[in-house]
Amino acid sequence: MTALTLSTAAAPGLRADAIVIGVAKDTSARSQGLVVAPGAEAVDKAYDGRLAGVLETLGASGAEGEVTKLPAPSGFKAPLVVAVGLGPRPEKDTAYDAEALRRAAGVAARTLSGAKKAAFALPLSEAADAGAVGEGVLLGAYSFDAYKEQSGAKAKNGKAPLAEATLLGGKPRDKAFKAAVERAAAVAEELNRARDLVNTPPNDLNPEAFAAVAQAAAKEHGIKVQVLDEKALTKGGYGGILGVGAGSAAGPRLVKLSYTSSKATKSLAFVGKGITYDSGGISLKPAGHNETMKCDMAGAAAVFAAVVAAARLGLEVNVTGWLALAENMPSGSATRPGDVLRMYSGKTVEVLNTDAEGRLVLADALWAASQEKPDAIIDVATLTGAMMLALGSRTYGVMANDDAFRAAVHEAAEEVGEPAWPMPLPEHLRKGMDSATADIANMGERMGGGLVAGLFLREFVGEGIAWAHLDIAGPAFNEGGPFGYTPKGGTGTAVRTLVRVAELAAAGDLG
Repeated sequence: MTALTLSTAAAPGLRADAIVIGVAKDTSARSQGLVVAPGAEAVDKAYDGRLAGVLETLGASGAEGEVTKLPAPSGFKAPLVVAVGLGPRPEKDTAYDAEALRRAAGVAARTLSGAKKAAFALPLSEAADAGAVGEGVLLGAYSFDAYKEQSGAKAKNGKAPLAEATLLGGKPRDKAFKAAVERAAAVAEELNRARDLVNTPPNDLNPEAFAAVAQAAAKEHGIKVQVLDEKALTKGGYGGILGVGAGSAAGPRLVKLSYTSSKATKSLAFVGKGITYDSGGISLKPAGHNETMKCDMAGAAAVFAAVVAAARLGLEVNVTGWLALAENMPSGSATRPGDVLRMYSGKTVEVLNTDAEGRLVLADALWAASQEKPDAIIDVATLTGAMMLALGSRTYGVMANDDAFRAAVHEAAEEVGEPAWPMPLPEHLRKGMDSATADIANMGERMGGGLVAGLFLREFVGEGIAWAHLDIAGPAFNEGGPFGYTPKGGTGTAVRTLVRVAELAAAGDLG
């Protein structure tokens, strides 16, 4: 992964392949033009204070994600200046939004694939800014190239990711700056690990293989791990996970990861949907809907990454991750529409549609998590197409059994730059899941299907436990072109939200 360093060196004398600066739109009455963002003063001075005008001549507007390249001025040891748009200029020059910095750094890092070293002269007024820029660099430089052997393109566009990024204006001896960059590195590395898992083809990532990855990481970072295979799941009565995995030659798994801190006063449980491939089962998906279904384990990948990140950061909170892993396939042994499953909680579920499988594996894991009575549970899942219809491809929905907890999770998501939106759990939709045969059906009304799924999951949360459900079906996998620090393919959505929630719980600020 790209190496991150802090430096107080001046831009002109730094040996690098490029100097990255920020530019913004000035929408105030006094200018209505392009402005060079703080951090690039030395670069602007070398252009005799006319850098903004030069960039405007080249067509730059300061729009978010815009990149303009120009030769570095005489006397610079770097040959290239890369100006990246930050969007509208804030009221105060140094008060650039963390997400604007994160996205700008990500765009620049992606643009500079193939470079050995780049210096980032973006606004760093405080340590948090350094963390945002560092995180953006590491996420933007991401490349998944494990399967590009034949073409020889062992990296993005045949070029290796940016090898080193130096953050100018950072304070390498300042504890806060060092901590911010170290945090950025830990979170980004684990988020990129989640992206790798989501991008791995399902023939190489079945439930057993995913569990092995989790076991290896747990051993490396001092996390306790327990893996329940088919025999243990059968003995324990995990009917939901077993029912979903019944049609596959690759057996299901339930993985429990436990990170504990001796100073913890709070405990959290994260539960992830881990369908390593979702054909829909007997309720087979139509043509055109199967190609990206390797991403249906993105919730489990996010939970896994978040627990490891919490351990690496040494957060003073106990965090348990539950990875509900299965492959949903049609076969002679597969669960059929009309079958009744007895869940781990003891409730019976009539399966009306085998493509509503994620809620079945989550139900077992939610009940297992509830038995340990954590202070709060958050589940993460690529659960419903209905949520994509409601919120699009870049925003995930947040549902909860407690309004205050839902608000806290939503605020955490927005704080770290993961677009989310609070959604209700209307009681009138619960009746649609009534079954004449079992305690509940796994399907209800078609309209509001994302909310119906949330209501189903709520049935399997222990009494008195705050719970939130993150439906990340839209943003978990980017089928379009890259933007900001988000690549094509797996995105790692929800990792940063979960880590931030854990940090707030450790600080006693979660509510």
